[in-house]
Amino acid sequence: MYNRLKVLYQLQTIDDQLDELEELRGDLPNSVRDLEEKISSFKDDIKSKEKEQKESIKTRDSNEDEIERLKENQKKFKSQLYQVRNNKEYDALTKEIDHTEDQIKKLETENDGLADLSKSLSDETAEVKEKLEELKKELSEKEADLKEIVKANAKEETKLTGERKKLEAEVKKADHSAYMRIRKAKRGKAVSTIKRSACSGCHNIVPSQRQLEIRRNNRLFFCEYCGRILVSSEIADEVEK
Repeated sequence: MYNRLKVLYQLQTIDDQLDELEELRGDLPNSVRDLEEKISSFKDDIKSKEKEQKESIKTRDSNEDEIERLKENQKKFKSQLYQVRNNKEYDALTKEIDHTEDQIKKLETENDGLADLSKSLSDETAEVKEKLEELKKELSEKEADLKEIVKANAKEETKLTGERKKLEAEVKKADHSAYMRIRKAKRGKAVSTIKRSACSGCHNIVPSQRQLEIRRNNRLFFCEYCGRILVSSEIADEVEK
């Protein structure tokens, strides 16, 4: 049991060092991730606007062809007015001419709206592209800063990660589950020692009888206040040596 507790404390010690290296990176990893998400969103926005603009242009071209066809029909109908033989034929032709005129006006109005939409989309796309370039530049700078920090600590981090992997293999499955659960809940600190009769994690006093039991190193004890695993100062001293 002594070795079981010792390995847990060793694991915490290594994780503390890895956490310190992580802290050196500050908010850079989160900033890089946020910028990457924003850039991806901006790219999708540009793609969507460009697609809408292409569809707008395609519809306008189709409308222009239809307007030309309708105008040709209108000319044909007007020329036929001089050949009518009765009022019925005249009324039918004028009705066709009026209907064609309405269709032409409707398509021209639609095209005016599509032209305005296309210009608006073009302006918006240009604005988004400008912002996108600014974000790319910012991302490049932050990635360079992060890379420099990671490179400076790469050797130490690789060494610690290797040591951690070996230790993890020695930890019992149940202990590891408890350790990781507490570590996640307590922002990294899963194992604490007794300092001045208190838990080093939450600083609450540990009862004298419980301190004696912890010093026996024969079972796992958890702080009744913060839930961290408690180990004796004997184990902590040995590991730190």
